[in-house]
Amino acid sequence: MENKTVIVTGAHGNLGSAVVQEFLKQGQKVVGFARGNHEESENPFYQTLETDLLKEDESAKSVAIAINRVGEIDTAVLTAGGFTLGTIASTTAPDLEKLFMLNFETAYNVAKPILKHMSENGKGKIFFIGSGVGMDTRKGNGTVAYSLSKSLLFQLANIINADIDKTGVQAHVIVPGTIDTPQNRESMPNADFSQWEKPEDIARIIYDYSQKTNNIDETILLIKEILTKN
Repeated sequence: MENKTVIVTGAHGNLGSAVVQEFLKQGQKVVGFARGNHEESENPFYQTLETDLLKEDESAKSVAIAINRVGEIDTAVLTAGGFTLGTIASTTAPDLEKLFMLNFETAYNVAKPILKHMSENGKGKIFFIGSGVGMDTRKGNGTVAYSLSKSLLFQLANIINADIDKTGVQAHVIVPGTIDTPQNRESMPNADFSQWEKPEDIARIIYDYSQKTNNIDETILLIKEILTKN
């Protein structure tokens, strides 16, 4: 059976690296997009491309290089992003612009060429990383820029899925709770870590849904609900 291939952005982040390892474990070829120079993996199924996702042309070029190197891309998992606190009163226009760029543009700049490629092949899965306050912005008063920027990913997924019958490409939005990362443990030392979601569990769910047939009712994937059912 031919090995499938996945692109992972933010490949050296907490969630991105877990996604990389999960897909490699499942025998898939992985192309990781990341900023900065990194040591090449000894795993022949894994390669990285240094990519500034804020640059549209550079992102498209990296997608083209990935396709040229490994062939058809079956899945894209777009994990790159950022976070900041702030109410409406304290959030400035530059704050909004920064989070819009980190959370939406980095995803859009890869999703655009990937969608074209997948549509030409008649199949594919694109995973965006949303958030609870992006899904329901009424809860986002303390994270205004983050909430608004993440909300756009849900709208982009809806636009992509509106053409699912023509393209064969489905977009999913992952909605995690608090992810168990060293940074979150440091910033919230008194929290109950047992209630948090491990990057490895989220990565496994992403892989599982990448193997499923398209289902418009599964656009939004609530990690806590899925883990509870399992």
